[in-house]
Amino acid sequence: MAYVNLGNSGVKVSKLCLGTMTFGSGFRGVGSVSQQDANAMVKYALDHGVNFFDTADVYSRGESEQVLGKALKAAGVPREDVIIATKVRGRMGDDVNDAGLSRKHILDSVEKSLKRLQVEYIDLYQIHGWDPSTPLKETMEALNDLVRWGKVRYIGASNLAAWQLAKANAIARKHGWARFITYQGYYSLAGRDIEHEVVPLCLDQRMGVLTWSPLAGGLLTGKYRKGAPKGTRLSGELKGFIPADEKLLDKVLDALETVSKAHKTTLATAALAWLAQRPGVTSVIVGARTQEQLTQNLAAADLELSAKELAALDAASATPLPYPQWMIERQKTYHK
Repeated sequence: MAYVNLGNSGVKVSKLCLGTMTFGSGFRGVGSVSQQDANAMVKYALDHGVNFFDTADVYSRGESEQVLGKALKAAGVPREDVIIATKVRGRMGDDVNDAGLSRKHILDSVEKSLKRLQVEYIDLYQIHGWDPSTPLKETMEALNDLVRWGKVRYIGASNLAAWQLAKANAIARKHGWARFITYQGYYSLAGRDIEHEVVPLCLDQRMGVLTWSPLAGGLLTGKYRKGAPKGTRLSGELKGFIPADEKLLDKVLDALETVSKAHKTTLATAALAWLAQRPGVTSVIVGARTQEQLTQNLAAADLELSAKELAALDAASATPLPYPQWMIERQKTYHK
């Protein structure tokens, strides 16, 4: 397992992160991993070098955090040896204020997350999206206070546009507050939109990129080439959640088959290895509903693709650049 800095910090995290959205009673129909199975998965991940774990309060309304906390306790790993990330924003109750990024909701939520995780501090506390109803300054000041009080070590953001991310960090910089050191977003061979604006921003600002759904909800495993049947992540409540171009997906899967056969591994492992080697990517968040899936996913840590293989996958998954990116690329040649 390789370890890299978590954004512009001195903290080292594993190149693969165990995502725990599947832990608990089943968030939006995604998995239903019991405490016993979660204990085994967390222990297996730790034994294979994973020191980074990601969850969110909204996953099964706090149950994922609770299950992860118990699993880490059961594994007997010292608190200082693991990096725990969770998130805040989603609705956690029926009360009108039990959602969003207000100071009230953030301060109430962090206390509940700490209790469920059975820890005294959270390593990386991430906002789970944009809240148009709360002033950004209020959100950033509340997050800074959590860092100042020692309840949170670092802060990150998820699912924001590049301009929102830049604006948030500009406000923090102006006031001398803690800034986001990571961005968590959807990134896979089936969806590379993040490369147009967000990744360049993160590279420029030395922010780490954490990737969710690196297998496009299971589509990159190759098992569902004719569509996602019952029992897959994208056939229930999340059907249509992740956009997928079927023609592009077929090209990607063909290229993945070639690469995976050359290494005698699975399509999923090859897809994860490609993502782990992308510029700016700090850690690939891998989830699992079964031990078999976890084993295949973690195998990506030992797979290094050649430049030729990376180029083949890049070409298969490429889509036309949007404006102004195509103009920016074109203008690079004007003064050569």
